[in-house]
Amino acid sequence: MSRNDLTDDEGDSAGISRRDFVRGLGAASLLGATGLSFADDGMDGLEAVDDPIGSYPYRDWEDLYRDEWDWDSVARSTHSVNCTGSCSWNVYVKDGQVWREEQAGDYPTFDESLPDPNPRGCQKGACYTDYVNADQRVLHPLRRTGERGDGQWERISWDEALTEIADHVIDEVQAGRYDAISGFTPIPAMSPVSFASGSRLVNLLGGVSHSFYDWYSDLPPGQPITWGTQTDNAESADWHNADYIVAWGSNINVTRIPDAKYFLDAGYEGAKRVGIFTDYSQTAIHTDEWLSPHGGSDTALALGMAQTIVDEGLHDEEHLKEQTDMPLLVREDTGKFLRASEVGLAEDADDPDKVFVMVDADGTLRRAPGSLGERDGQKDYSASIELDFDPQLSVERSVDTDEGSVAVRSVWENLTDELSQYTPDLVHEETGVGENTYQRVAREFAEADAAKIIHGKGVNDWYHNDLGNRAIQLLVTLTGNLGDPGTGLDHYVGQEKIWSFHGWKVLSFPTGNVRGVPTTLWTYFHAGILDNTDPDTAEKIRESIDKGWMPVYPEERDDGSRPDPSTMFVWRGNYFNQAKGNVALEEQLWPKLDLVVDINFRMDSTAMYSDIVLPAASHYEKHDLSETDMHTYVHPFTPAVEPLGEAKTDWEIFRLLAEKIQERARERGVEPVEDRKFDRTIDLTTIYDDYVRDWETGEEQGLVEDKAAAEFILEHSEETNPEDSDEQITFDDIDEQPQRFLTAGDHWSSDIKDGEAYVPWQDYVHDKNPWPTFTGRQQYYIDHDWYLELGEELPTHKEGPENTGGDYPLSYNTPHGRWSIHSTWRDDTKMLRLQRGEPVVYLNPEDAEERDIEDGDTVEVYNDLGSVEVQAKIYPSSEPGTVRHFFSWEKFQYPDRDNFNTLVPMYMKPTQLVQYPEDTGEHLHFFPNYWGPTGVNSDVRVDVRPSGGDTE
Repeated sequence: MSRNDLTDDEGDSAGISRRDFVRGLGAASLLGATGLSFADDGMDGLEAVDDPIGSYPYRDWEDLYRDEWDWDSVARSTHSVNCTGSCSWNVYVKDGQVWREEQAGDYPTFDESLPDPNPRGCQKGACYTDYVNADQRVLHPLRRTGERGDGQWERISWDEALTEIADHVIDEVQAGRYDAISGFTPIPAMSPVSFASGSRLVNLLGGVSHSFYDWYSDLPPGQPITWGTQTDNAESADWHNADYIVAWGSNINVTRIPDAKYFLDAGYEGAKRVGIFTDYSQTAIHTDEWLSPHGGSDTALALGMAQTIVDEGLHDEEHLKEQTDMPLLVREDTGKFLRASEVGLAEDADDPDKVFVMVDADGTLRRAPGSLGERDGQKDYSASIELDFDPQLSVERSVDTDEGSVAVRSVWENLTDELSQYTPDLVHEETGVGENTYQRVAREFAEADAAKIIHGKGVNDWYHNDLGNRAIQLLVTLTGNLGDPGTGLDHYVGQEKIWSFHGWKVLSFPTGNVRGVPTTLWTYFHAGILDNTDPDTAEKIRESIDKGWMPVYPEERDDGSRPDPSTMFVWRGNYFNQAKGNVALEEQLWPKLDLVVDINFRMDSTAMYSDIVLPAASHYEKHDLSETDMHTYVHPFTPAVEPLGEAKTDWEIFRLLAEKIQERARERGVEPVEDRKFDRTIDLTTIYDDYVRDWETGEEQGLVEDKAAAEFILEHSEETNPEDSDEQITFDDIDEQPQRFLTAGDHWSSDIKDGEAYVPWQDYVHDKNPWPTFTGRQQYYIDHDWYLELGEELPTHKEGPENTGGDYPLSYNTPHGRWSIHSTWRDDTKMLRLQRGEPVVYLNPEDAEERDIEDGDTVEVYNDLGSVEVQAKIYPSSEPGTVRHFFSWEKFQYPDRDNFNTLVPMYMKPTQLVQYPEDTGEHLHFFPNYWGPTGVNSDVRVDVRPSGGDTE
């Protein structure tokens, strides 16, 4: 049975279905365009109007066009996609149908000196209407009848679907396999109520919540390593305050369309804009200068620039002494920080082994204030890093310890030794960038009054992404460009932070006990990749699991066995399509899952490979919130129309599933189950009551509707309901107009100030609070054993893994594209018409000519993992030796149901598996989307040939 046989439309009160309405509109538009429909009205041609502004005659046949701009109602909504846009839109409804959308354009201005924040939007959002009535909408619950991926479905009732899922879940929980139940959904900020809908139920079931920020390679691991926090950024309006901006691997004009104006306008105000991209990208053409390093050589370029800054004395010595670990002493014999306890300086500290040592101007050993040993946990603002002495940066001497005399050097001495290797000759050889060019840019950056780096995913995709992050961060640290308007390193890849954090957290995880798992490691482990990786990496992965640094679920049982995962819920994401190593995932992991449930408004790749697909409301059919760290506003989703077909909102779907589980559990007489890990009982006979109860106030049935859940988040978040203020932002307020947050919660590093763009790090730079790191400072030296063993205690340039994918001549790159947000809109007709309409790879003319490939040819891109058939596009702006395959084409858009990730293996870097310090992990510890192994997309080798050739 084909899918089209299952999509009977429901009619409105006038007996006209949405599908009929849209089809009729298309026919009317076509007839109107040809003039044929007016022949009977005596219209025999168009008459010129001499003065259309001053005097325009009424002609009734033009009403067809006038009606296009007429409407019955307007609703405020937006688009729940992982793009950081968070753009408020007006959705126009006519005759019960979504007619069109346009940017709302009513963000309140908070700083008259900055460009107007309005409007926000892009070409994708402008055609979301297409999805509301699209053929690929899922309209009814569907059950798979063929093999996964075959596209064979039967329509079932909601009751059938919910009962089947509920009975399976009850069986798993009763068998003690609740930790074999997984929930995957990305990015809470884009629609926190929808995120919480499934996460809340999974949490009540004792199931596993998956990370996503690290899995997508969006997480820059260098930031928690160095700054002890997940990414914190200035809102994009602050770009306009910069005098010097470096766009480093962030293709702003493609991936940050609503915010690109700030980058462009800054140039009009005199800011110099430098682009660092391997290709002559759509952003590079708008910069004043373009540097094109070889792929994967960003670390060498950044360290070369750092060497120039240090060598020419352009560094900010005061900032380095107070705000960083540069003055701290390191033992020459062990490579470890010298502890104050070793030299008798920390007897009164809570934990003397976690207090560090500096040397003052007189050569006296001094205790470094604000170290972890003098703080109550990672974030404790009762301590301070403010200095009452002048520490030396350059120290190389011996000290007397309780073990005898020990040679020590400051971190600064170690760093300057590391940087001295990056001579102009070496940097040019590694990067291809001209010696004078990169040194001049470094000099200009250091001498600017306010310099900023906009850092993108182009660096994160590489195996040594942590080293690249740390090296680029070093540039803003050396120059003291942190904590002030127009400064900093802003990393916008995914909506990684959510402003209304507390309300979202307690809505999503009501028990307070979360089984979180790093998705990269979970996939690696259960897809059998661990058994095929190199021995060193495999050993460290097992050690990190055995020591509890990184969790894997289902957890190991007392008898040493470990069950396979059995159940997976996916909503608001496309896990199956986006998976690195997806050959192993499809062949090894997916068969282990007894039940895959996808909650979706469209039939994407994950839905195609699921067992049950439940129809979700579109973005224009529900209540929710929208937030992003690109700006400091909150605005809503509101339902412009009722959900199409039998679709329901995410909140309603999981609420109904909770209700069905409770009903079936009572019918089956199941007993509560004691949680193995947490001090709680999993009681399926009350799970619906628990789901809809407001756990903060105790109100029964307080969270039945999704609007109530949205109001709950606003009510229980500091940003929208500050504890020390009578002001409060309500859902009705944001429906009327987007509202700027009233304050920033303690997961941010600055406060929101009236009349100023948000700028991070002020808590540390200006208020002198300790950075949430081991040392209490920006920490560039990591004395964990694994970092010392691998020679990565400081930022250093390393070549990536060799021959990943095989010994092939071309590098394979999968950047974000312009015509989709991940896989959303990849199947949209309007977006396909703006490009080639099918998966495309971009080749440099030299590489194409060498392989006898012409523009538009069908080619195969292949390596040892597999091959994909795509169209070739000649791309002169690309560097030779690179194949670009803009991601997230759906699997069903390729002839053989492979996709861009078929050629990408999955591998992990051991340094991202550590806990630091090892006993507590108060600096680096696994926390979903804060610290964990990233999925790596680059360092892959391929070749290309005309379709039909021999890959041997």
